[in-house]
Amino acid sequence: MSRPTVLGYAAKAAGKPLEPFTYEPPPLGDHDVRVSVTHCGLCYTDIHGIDDYYDISTFPFVPGHEIVGFVSEAGPAAVEVKEGARVGIGWQGRACWQCEYCRQGDEHLCVALDKAATWDPYGGFASSVAVDSRFAYPLADDMPAEVAAVLMCAGIAVYSPLRRFATDSCRVGIVGVGGLGHLAIQFAHALGCEVTAISSSPDKEGDALGFGADHFIVGDRAGLRSIEDRLDLLLCTVHGETTNWERLMLPLRRNRGRLVLVGFPQISLDPQELVVRQISITGSLLGSRTTMREMLQFAQAHGIKPAIELQPMSTVNEAIQRLKDNRVRYRVVLVNDERRSAV
Repeated sequence: MSRPTVLGYAAKAAGKPLEPFTYEPPPLGDHDVRVSVTHCGLCYTDIHGIDDYYDISTFPFVPGHEIVGFVSEAGPAAVEVKEGARVGIGWQGRACWQCEYCRQGDEHLCVALDKAATWDPYGGFASSVAVDSRFAYPLADDMPAEVAAVLMCAGIAVYSPLRRFATDSCRVGIVGVGGLGHLAIQFAHALGCEVTAISSSPDKEGDALGFGADHFIVGDRAGLRSIEDRLDLLLCTVHGETTNWERLMLPLRRNRGRLVLVGFPQISLDPQELVVRQISITGSLLGSRTTMREMLQFAQAHGIKPAIELQPMSTVNEAIQRLKDNRVRYRVVLVNDERRSAV
């Protein structure tokens, strides 16, 4: 019996608006599952994918990787989840399972990561999606779908480096109070850190303190001077912006401070402070399957929830434009209507 076609939204070329797009459901491998999508978050990485920022997108391109839905079909070796299970899916939907990183449990560092995205061949702005069942995570019954959707990417992106580098007495700075930053504040607070939120938008102070920040600093020279030498760890969540890194180094002018990048900012800096004070700069991409499961449990236990705006999936282009214009506070989750989520 033939399967119904999938109804999705695709960019037909780099940088183009999404259009309704129908296609045959991808065949399932032995370990794969097909998931009927109910909710899918909008992440700036989706915009990067549409623009082919990473030079790995193929067109027509269906974005979407903060997915919640129900397993509608499972391959014969898909033992992780069963048909009917409600699951969450993040950016990574598969791995090679052969490289040294996969073998040691660091699948998020797989050498074939450019082919591991959930949106390959088609992502979650659609009625269904197919992924390796080992990257489809069962969700607690009482976790709202829209909350789980955002945690699948934004949540793991900030939890993983905080869990790795922050201690319960750590003084943490979060650069950017946005889609990633507002979750990072909550996780850092729940981990017992002293949290300083750093933003270029003074009007976000109330929100930042409400999310659990102990301090709020406007990220200009005067603001950063006021916390000079104060931080052990600085988590940078901003995308694309060209930042005055010499200024941003001021709070880290402690010996062995650490700057962690979870976004993709533009960097140009004088390495003198790094050398003299042994400051480290590192990146952090997502997290392993073990860390993902831990993050979901931690978020549930500590009541960590993203600030969400719900929109019908049919308004995806409007949502994308609002995100580009920095008019989202703080995440958009797209909801499939009954007709579109049935496949």
